[in-house]
Amino acid sequence: MANTAEQPTGLQAQAVDANGAVGELFELELFGEGMERRYRKQRPEVEAMPWGTMNPADYAPETVIRARKQWTGAAFQEHRTGIACASALRSLLECRAPLDLIAMATRFPLDEIVHVELCARMAMELGGGTEIVHDPDEMIVDAPENLRPLMRAADKVVRYFCVGEALSIPLLRGTWKAAKHPLPRAVLGRIVKDEAAHGVFGFAFLDWAIDDLSADERAHLGRAADRTIRAIKNQWKSVETNRSDAYNEKMGDALGWMQSDAYLELAKKSMETQVRAPLREFDIPLTE
Repeated sequence: MANTAEQPTGLQAQAVDANGAVGELFELELFGEGMERRYRKQRPEVEAMPWGTMNPADYAPETVIRARKQWTGAAFQEHRTGIACASALRSLLECRAPLDLIAMATRFPLDEIVHVELCARMAMELGGGTEIVHDPDEMIVDAPENLRPLMRAADKVVRYFCVGEALSIPLLRGTWKAAKHPLPRAVLGRIVKDEAAHGVFGFAFLDWAIDDLSADERAHLGRAADRTIRAIKNQWKSVETNRSDAYNEKMGDALGWMQSDAYLELAKKSMETQVRAPLREFDIPLTE
């Protein structure tokens, strides 16, 4: 998201990151004019945030740089989640899921786009986005093509919603509670409000689909969930490795993150209560 909300160099621009990886810069733009007005009408809460109330000069330069990186990374992850939600929505239509379930899922990609903009604008409030080079063909892990339509949907819903989104709710809520500055608190509060519906959606889908899934298919879903859980655990290792002794309450309150120990404790507890336990209630076997 280099230069987010400034002059984009184009989505097809080739770039090389600090490790020599070749890809495209993660950059964002608005089309503007009537299209933007329609978007703002759909989601007016974006412009209602208390933008302009945060002064980066109030914090140490290294703190601001870290926050810019975190908010840029959050925008990128929300963008990836938007792709996942759109992919899952297609699969729900293809397997002829109940119309009300599909209707509920149609709002999720828009929610994620709003979250992308909110996180990107937070980075801009702090001085600008930081560089992310990515491969646009490798943004999400798709379901195997040889699965029947119902299982393609179930594979995605279990990974994207029953694991990813279900886990994100308590972590976002914890971060929201840690933020006292009105801007990050408002941004995180908006995201928490949207994500509540995302987190319960996956288990509503399983309520409908589970009786049509064989034991082998449930085992497949367990392996899919395990892979996602394993990837999240690897992210936790990175958090543990990169703990910051410079953390203080003022930093967390203003810039919108939790102290590492508190975050990891909440994450591990939430993985059990919000992900593993509900999946096991559907007889989906897990090893992670």
